[in-house]
Amino acid sequence: MTKIAETEGVLRRARDLLTQGDDDSAKQAYLDVLRLDPVHCGALTELGALAHASGHISAACEAYRQAVRHHPASTVAHVGYAYLLSEAGDPAAARSHYQAALAGDPDLPQAHQGLARVLTELGENADEHWQKGFAGHAMVRRRYRGSGSGIPLLLLVAAVGGNVPTQHWIDDRIFAVTAVYADFFDAADALPPHAVMVNAIGDADLCGTALANAERIAARTTAPVINPPARVRATGREANARRLADIPHVITPRIRPLSQAPMLRFPLLLRAPGFHTGRFFIRVETPDALAEAAASLPCDDPLAIEYFDTRGPDGLARKYRVMFIGGALYPLHLAISADWKVHHFTAAMADNPAFRAEERRFLDDMPAILGNRAMTALTRIQATLGLDYAGVDFALRQDGSLLLFEANATMAIIPPEADPIWNDRRPAISSALAAARRLLPRNGPAS
Repeated sequence: MTKIAETEGVLRRARDLLTQGDDDSAKQAYLDVLRLDPVHCGALTELGALAHASGHISAACEAYRQAVRHHPASTVAHVGYAYLLSEAGDPAAARSHYQAALAGDPDLPQAHQGLARVLTELGENADEHWQKGFAGHAMVRRRYRGSGSGIPLLLLVAAVGGNVPTQHWIDDRIFAVTAVYADFFDAADALPPHAVMVNAIGDADLCGTALANAERIAARTTAPVINPPARVRATGREANARRLADIPHVITPRIRPLSQAPMLRFPLLLRAPGFHTGRFFIRVETPDALAEAAASLPCDDPLAIEYFDTRGPDGLARKYRVMFIGGALYPLHLAISADWKVHHFTAAMADNPAFRAEERRFLDDMPAILGNRAMTALTRIQATLGLDYAGVDFALRQDGSLLLFEANATMAIIPPEADPIWNDRRPAISSALAAARRLLPRNGPAS
């Protein structure tokens, strides 16, 4: 057997294992291909896609990086790498790879879709790419990896982004998923058969058009609807700050579009609507810095947010995240940082065993750590949102009250990397994911 034949045989085995849902064995088979041919394009791009789907972002980036380096004509490699760059907050680099893909295939919808998003983020006109990417491509059948026909699931998403990450709880070996880009879909068009509809459009500030159309689409189904679009529409940052402030022991910041804000107290926070994980979210210390700060954001009218100093007596800021799933509360993480802008992935959690021990205590016994006031407030917030799947980020005040950062459906549940230092987090994350999976039927007639 020639080396080429052997390589192709191992590649077929990797693909078969992937189809069967045996991701670990498929990964090993792809690595076996790369031992035979270290720059094999198919193995690199498919391994990158597998790593991305399983949450191993660094490994996915490296696989795609090698693919575009050794196969500059591969549109699959450029699109895959561009998507990861965009997710990592580097739209300029993503643009170059989407453009490289279009140089090879000027009509490639996925490249137009990605380029539309990054150009919009960069403040450039993207009308042509929105149309070429999504007009006529508003319904996409995703890859199904199970046996038989699978349970048909209709997933409503927004082309502009702001969607709930569902890859870790909608199993593509159980559900045959058809995704509908609601902002480009004609609500009068026929819907494919489905046993359940999941509205994954989560950002009310970014996705107004998509959510309005999603309401019209959802009104036509007789199947269960997870996260009804009308309820998601009510979860914009400004709207939430107003309505959740009425809950006892919940403190919300004043939030207004900058153009409508009354007299401002400094420091204050400016945020571009529709962005998460701290992107385009800045603190402005003085009135003199306001105009320049606002101009640095990719929007015409950023949100002006009242700033609260959330540091405790030790000078550290803490951000708790709790998920609301199926009517129950699930602790997800605690991030501790010396910076005012706290996120788990940027905090020093990996470097500080004491921080991780504190997080473990929260995950193991949330009521004991938060106390009755905050637990009651969380229950009331969940009832007010009325969503099947949502979450809340907050700080805990010294008097036991809850200082709200945000509460909406965009909260992601991402399994941690394989490093043993994260073992204490795994049970809580597994519990939350199991609860999300229980939202979905395991059988039932299509609608």
